[in-house]
Amino acid sequence: MTKSALPAAVVWDLDGTVIDSEDYWIIAETEIVESFGGTWSHEDGLAVIGQGLNETALLMQQRGVKLSIDEITSDMTSRVLEKMEIRMPWRPGAPELIRGLFSAGIPLAIATMAYAEMAHRVANAISGVIFSAIVAGDQVSKSKPDPEIYLLAAERLGVSPTDCVAIEDSPVGVTAASRAGLFTIGVPLLLSLDEAPANLLWPTLAGRRPQDIYDAFGQHRGVA
Repeated sequence: MTKSALPAAVVWDLDGTVIDSEDYWIIAETEIVESFGGTWSHEDGLAVIGQGLNETALLMQQRGVKLSIDEITSDMTSRVLEKMEIRMPWRPGAPELIRGLFSAGIPLAIATMAYAEMAHRVANAISGVIFSAIVAGDQVSKSKPDPEIYLLAAERLGVSPTDCVAIEDSPVGVTAASRAGLFTIGVPLLLSLDEAPANLLWPTLAGRRPQDIYDAFGQHRGVA
């Protein structure tokens, strides 16, 4: 494998991709809305997967939550962090693949609509790995599917987006990465990616090695 076939970096979504935390968020959303006498279904939770917390909080206000946007996002984040303190719900194969890429010298970044506190908490939980850039939802002005977060991640890494690989689980996340120009691998969790603009779909990260990413990226670039 020639050097030109290697990605300049691999950029990871967080919720649903590195950690199987979407149910944590849905539970938090439901608890908050119901505490104000409103209703929030599992389908409501699925509908906001991958979107910014501010957008979710606005919908929760429409369901009767009488708190500010900042208060809602802070409450949601605190509830999810509490659950993570009890159990960090890794997606199968994700920590191992991240460690393998880091050991191979591939720069890593996180691009998540979760806030920076949570992003750093998860990053620090992967022992022996240093992420070169972490871009969180409270550091961008536009939510996925806008490409801003991926463009900013590439900028902080000092590389071209088209030289990077993104790994995502949601349609809005895949769309954001694709719009930014990254080679995008979709690993679905709760939502189908069949209609999303992923370059490649993997059913799981379990058993995947860095070489699998190199091979896919090299084929995309036309490098043998």
